[in-house]
Amino acid sequence: MTEELKARVSYLRGLSDGLELGEETKEQKVLQKMLDLLEGITEELEQVRVDYEELFEYTEAIDDDLTELEDDFYEDEDEDDDQYDFDDDQFEGGFSIECPNCREIVVVDEDLLDQEEAIEVICPGCGEAVLVDDEEWEDAPEDKE
Repeated sequence: MTEELKARVSYLRGLSDGLELGEETKEQKVLQKMLDLLEGITEELEQVRVDYEELFEYTEAIDDDLTELEDDFYEDEDEDDDQYDFDDDQFEGGFSIECPNCREIVVVDEDLLDQEEAIEVICPGCGEAVLVDDEEWEDAPEDKE
């Protein structure tokens, strides 16, 4: 586009030179100033086009890098989600605890808490205790006034 503009401005300059209006006429001065202005505008447009193309390429590179980072980041997150992908039925009537040692999710049946004896839940992954309750529950003391 700017090449076409440069060609058109050069054509106008050639026409003005062919008119031979004289060096000092008012019309020639105005025409020369307008042609100078058009040449300046054309050069500026060429520079804007070059800058735009550089910015476009730079933005594309940044977008590609960001896409790679997102893929790497969310890929890890997706793997974590798959690791703990349980059916909702599995938690019905119970709750889950994450093992502090191996980070495996251990499902505890709610009925286990109603037992009178001590409670100990062992992680099937690493064998560590994830829930231990060996004391009897006492009723909360009433406030004395």
